[in-house]
Amino acid sequence: MTLTPVTTGPAVDDDPRRYEHLSTTRLEDPGAVARAAKSRRRHPGLKAGRQNFIVAADHPARGALAVGSDPVAMADRRQLLDRLQIALANPAVDGVLASPDIMDDLLLLGALDGKLVFGSMNRGGLAGLVNEFDDRFTGHTAAALEVLGADGGKMLTRICLGDPDTVATLEATAKAIDSLAERKLIAMVEPFLSVRENGRVRNDLSTNAVIKSIGIAEGLGSTSAYTWMKLPVVADMERVMAATTMPTVLLGGDPAGSQDEVFATWGAALSLPGVQGLTVGRTLLYPADGDVAGAVASAASLLHHTTEIPE
Repeated sequence: MTLTPVTTGPAVDDDPRRYEHLSTTRLEDPGAVARAAKSRRRHPGLKAGRQNFIVAADHPARGALAVGSDPVAMADRRQLLDRLQIALANPAVDGVLASPDIMDDLLLLGALDGKLVFGSMNRGGLAGLVNEFDDRFTGHTAAALEVLGADGGKMLTRICLGDPDTVATLEATAKAIDSLAERKLIAMVEPFLSVRENGRVRNDLSTNAVIKSIGIAEGLGSTSAYTWMKLPVVADMERVMAATTMPTVLLGGDPAGSQDEVFATWGAALSLPGVQGLTVGRTLLYPADGDVAGAVASAASLLHHTTEIPE
């Protein structure tokens, strides 16, 4: 997969100093982040019958910079912010899932007005790390998300039956779910059954494995009242969605097929009961043709809206 530079949207600008004001603000007025969060207009609210579209941008914090065959596609922060602003400018995009650094940049840019905001909580299981399954919570905390005025937090929950670090991740995830629920914030849990092969972690995307991961993940914490699932689109999604009553968003991952093929699988899964929308990052932010706005618009057209957005 060869990436074309971003070509479409209001944030396109070749000036290497286009985000220098963010560095200046961080240097001279770091309190501006908190003020921007406090003054931000909130999303009008979640409703059944209206699927949500959330753009994910927490990959770099785990050292996962690759898109397709480019190992450092997400390394340029200016390019990433360009692409995120293009995506968020589409009114069909409801919000963002991001690590604290990216979230703070977007707040300072005023890009999150009227949007859902989900913080990325555990980024300690770095891609390729010798103890990658020891996925510690090194990002947003529930307390910080409450102060930020966020809607919830997301946690990656990889379950490796052959790795002793898994139990610590499960315990930390349960505690994070409880901490979010105490504040009436959504816990977006992203479970996988995973294995280590030839020194690399691989998520098992077979239907039965995804179903088993759901059963484990939805039982974490002392309440599931505020828990959502974040699940991959795999074969036989009808069986997958039959495994949970929790609101579920579909993740995009790093696609292997063409954009049309990927969108077709998303469209079929979005028609299933319990699916609340999409949470997608690299697929839309780094399309092969560079047309971020076009990719976002195409994905947005797949969502189902039988309920009008509240005023």
